[in-house]
Amino acid sequence: MDTILITGGAGFIGSHLCEHLVAAGDNVVCFDNFNPGYSPEVKLSNLDGLRNQENFTLIEGDILDRAALNRAFLQFQFTKVVHLAAKAGVRPSILDPASYADVNVRGTINVLEECIGHRTVGKLFFASSSSVYGNNKKLPFSETDSAVNPISPYAATKRAGELLCYTYHSLHGIPIVCCRFFTVYGPRQRPDMGIYKFVQAISEDREIVLYGDGRTSRDYTYIDDIIHGITGILDSSYQYDIVNLGESAGVSLRQLVAYLEEALGKKARTRYIPQSPGDVDVTFADIRNAKLRYQYNPQWPIKAGIEEFVKWFMETQANRYAVCAE
Repeated sequence: MDTILITGGAGFIGSHLCEHLVAAGDNVVCFDNFNPGYSPEVKLSNLDGLRNQENFTLIEGDILDRAALNRAFLQFQFTKVVHLAAKAGVRPSILDPASYADVNVRGTINVLEECIGHRTVGKLFFASSSSVYGNNKKLPFSETDSAVNPISPYAATKRAGELLCYTYHSLHGIPIVCCRFFTVYGPRQRPDMGIYKFVQAISEDREIVLYGDGRTSRDYTYIDDIIHGITGILDSSYQYDIVNLGESAGVSLRQLVAYLEEALGKKARTRYIPQSPGDVDVTFADIRNAKLRYQYNPQWPIKAGIEEFVKWFMETQANRYAVCAE
């Protein structure tokens, strides 16, 4: 049984991971500042199933507050740390690069400093992003490909986090895996993400806005597969590694909308606008390393994952909006 810190644990990925690890019997501490980037109430509701669990603790704190982090490390003597907390989003990072650098770089340094200062920590998992590849022309994206041309401040901060993780591993010997997530979706997805916004708009007969010409492509990864990937890594031995977690399947924006229309049983009203600066054209994960070293085996093709997301949305979110409207 481990005692595991999950920074950003009230978010989309973090709350699912908390649930999984609590159910497995680990002691889990969720450390989250409930940033108003989207409703703190949504994040609190993500934890509804955990509040009465004896092996779950919620700490409201900020990774920029070194003293708060230190108190948590001293109190719980963590054996593993999963660092998910970050300012997310490519387009917002272009408007406010300084805050992204502050949270994603300085905040990561704070977590790294606490890990090396408390020798109970045996492993660190750092959440990176497929955005670090930029507009890589080689498909699929491999961890050995160059990642020196990020095209958004968000991507640059995530690549900086990977480099800092290597530096701390090299200097202090702490085992670290940097995991590049590929467009994660599923129940409890952030409301500002595309699939969520599209489903909400289509279900309400509102127009959806699509960037580019519809041919941009993403490697969409269902949340259950991501959690399987994270836990497989945490249960494995490693020193320093960079790992892709995706489905290894490209889906165009037009095809995504078609899947949503089919799952909702409704036709979308669409409007195309120019592609936004910072958005990459394609993401596509080479997951051979994850399969070979960490027994990663994604089970959710996009069509099935979309159907599951739509089912969750209609059972929970659509009713909530209807109640609010009344």
